[in-house]
This record gives sequence, C-alpha cells and structure tokens, in this order.
Amino acid sequence: MIARRIGKRRSTMNWISKRMTQTQMIAMGYICIILTGSLILMLPICSRTHQVTPFLDTLFTATSASCVTGLVVADTWMHWSFFGQLVILILIQVGGMGFMTLGVYVAILLRRRIGLRIRGILQESINNLQIGGIVKLAKRIIQGTLIFESVGAIFLMFRFIPELGLWRGIWYGVFHSVSAFCNAGFDLMGRSGEYQSLVGYSGDWLVNLVIMSLIVIGGIGFFVWDDIYKNRLRIRRYSLHTKIVLTTTFFLIVGGAVFFFFAEQGNILAGKSIPEQIWCAFFQSVTARTAGFNTVDTGALTEGSKFVTMLLMFIGGSPGSTAGGIKTTTFVILCVCVRANVRQQKGNNIFDRRLADDAVQKACTVACTNLSLVIAATVILLAVQPFQLSDVMFEVISAMGTVGMTTGITREICTCSRVVLIFLMYCGRVGSLTFALSLRGNKHEPPIKQPVEQIIIG
Repeated sequence: MIARRIGKRRSTMNWISKRMTQTQMIAMGYICIILTGSLILMLPICSRTHQVTPFLDTLFTATSASCVTGLVVADTWMHWSFFGQLVILILIQVGGMGFMTLGVYVAILLRRRIGLRIRGILQESINNLQIGGIVKLAKRIIQGTLIFESVGAIFLMFRFIPELGLWRGIWYGVFHSVSAFCNAGFDLMGRSGEYQSLVGYSGDWLVNLVIMSLIVIGGIGFFVWDDIYKNRLRIRRYSLHTKIVLTTTFFLIVGGAVFFFFAEQGNILAGKSIPEQIWCAFFQSVTARTAGFNTVDTGALTEGSKFVTMLLMFIGGSPGSTAGGIKTTTFVILCVCVRANVRQQKGNNIFDRRLADDAVQKACTVACTNLSLVIAATVILLAVQPFQLSDVMFEVISAMGTVGMTTGITREICTCSRVVLIFLMYCGRVGSLTFALSLRGNKHEPPIKQPVEQIIIG
C-alpha cells in the first residue's frame, strides 16, 4: 500500500512538472524557496530573543535574501541569532546562484542523468544563449562562485579578525563575501548601531576594494565568465554579449563615480580626505548596480545623486548574473535602437554586428514591464502612506532592481506597502518577463495576422 501511494505521488508530481512550462517551474521554485525560508525564520531559535518572528517579517526577509535584494525590516545582526543569520546566508547563496544550478550540480555529484527538460530549465534559469554545454557551464558556475567567495572571505578576514576575534572575524568574512558576490547587500554591522552597513569602513581600502570587486564579478554574468575563461585576453574573440557587458559596466561605474564625486562635494563627502572621497564615490556607483551596501548615508544624498542612483539601480547588472535590474544589455539595445532610428539607419548595429529583431522586441518588453511595475507600485505606496515622492521611487526601484538601498523608509512602511515590495523583489529576481510568461502558460497563438493600418507616432 505504501509503495502504491508513493508511486501515485511520484506520477502526480511528474504529471504536474510536465504540464508546467520552464518559466512556471522557475517561478514556482523561487516561491517554494521563499516560503520554506519564511517558515524556518519563524522558529524561536532564529531570533536573538528566542521569540517567534511575525510571518510577514520573515516573509519579507526571506524574499529579500533569496531574491538577493538586501532590504530589511529588522537589522540582521540585532534581530537574528547566529542560526538565523546562517539561514539568511543559505537563502542568499541559493538565490544568487539559482536553485536550478545548485540542483544540477548536486545531480552531477551523485552521477545522475540530466534530461533535456532539466537542461532547458537550467538554460532559462541562467539566461544562457544555447543549451549545448549547459551542464558544464553549471559546474563552472559553482566552482567559480566558491573560488571567488573564498578568496574574498580570506581577504576580509585580514580586517575583521583583528577587530572581532578569530571566530567572529571568520564568520563576518564569509558572510559579507557571499553577500557581496551575490549582490545581496545584507550585513552584520549592526553591532556598532542599527542599519550601519559599511559606513564605518568608508575609507578602508581593503574592505572597499574586496567588496566592490566581488559585486562587479558577481554582476557581470556567468556567460561572461565562461567567455573570458575560454578566450583569456583575446578580446577580439569575445562574443558580442561579453563586449557589450564589459564596456557598459566600465562606463556606468566610472561615469557614476565621477558624478557622485563632484555632486556630493558640499554634502556627504565634505570633510573627508581626497582618497576617502574617491573610495566613497566609486563604492556608491558600484553598489547602486544592485548590491545594496553603502559607505555613506544614502538618505542624505542630494536630489541629483538620488536620481542618478535610481537610474543605475533601474539598469542594474548583466543577464545571467546575481544582479537585478533591466540589465546592461537591455539598456544598450534600447540606446542603439534609438540611435539607429534617429539616424534612419537600416538595422541596429554595434561592434560591427547587427542585433536580432527579437532581441530589440524583448528589450523593449523588459524595460516597459519594469517601468510599469515601478510606476504602479509608486502610486500604491504614495496612496497608502504620506512619504516623499523621491523616497518612495527610490525604495520601489531598489526593490524592483533587487538592490537593497534605501533612504530609511523600509522600517516605516505598512503591511500593504510591504506586500508590494515583496512582489517587486520577487519579480526582480525571477524576471518581470519570466513572471509574465509563467502566467501565460502553454497557450499558442493562432497563425493568423490582423490587417495592418498606419498610426501617427511622435
């Protein structure tokens, strides 16, 4: 009887999995991870006071961790025990690398056969261009992640162990290395004051350099790693995707740093030494690319700096990475498309290559979907609570881009606003387009085209 019941359950699960599309599998996978993390964080052992944390608080925290965002309703060090911090770290790691990548790697270790359907879901999960070699890529992703995080943790230990002691210094090094590489933004600096992040290390070259390097490496995408690994320094052999990602990342970081350096001279950078000002400017530019750490008071930024930060957060990192946002490639495609139309050129060309038409359509869809969600969420938050428009937009874009930066209103938002931000963080990690496609299901459009009629544009 037991064997029959198990067999029926397995057959039911197989039937459900076959009926679900790849995007639905990914979307449901993250929901399961979030709910599991929420329930575990409710355990008394997870809080410092050994009391049950309300479900909405744990749901917000688990979503923020598994969607590698960094927005928190309670200080990570002040509220959560070591076990709770460990759960958050595991959620960050799973969310950063992707649960499908970890699942496939476990299957590799167990020498299990990986079918074509699983390979397709993995390809969709990490946004790879082709299904061939996807298992080997997943293996390199895990190995590369462990190497980068281990090296970052060791370097951070040189700073934290002398300050905090051996065991706490090791834990701080590991936690902040994983959090930085996964672009999560969670920190344990609440021991010196709630919600301090890395403000106390604004002039520390080691902490700044290690954290920024991990953020950038984690945010350029797994496909770029693989391309660089295969071609080394032979730049001409890099794919168009890699060239766009590296070039855009460089200009966004440098451009943002230059702006912050000059815009904040009479504000948050006043009184700091020139080297510390440079570190703060570059860190602010890098962390806005969906990392969530901060070495200055984000709420004290000028309106101009807040606006530029929102632009950087909206763009985010690169496809197939631990970062969020509309992605650098989407931003570049839109810019190339506008340039081609203004110049009345045939085709959207960049780096001596022409972009596919479906890539342009997908970029427009992603950008418009994210912008629509940002506008809708901003209207809802402004309707339910009397916050300033700039603070609300900053919070909403931070959640949508899975950034984690805040001007300080996260702890003051009501239940309705929290639910909205949870939904935005989820869509930002899964992908707004992926979420939309998961709702669509397996519907097929009829092979009939409607008649064409011209309309006036502009």
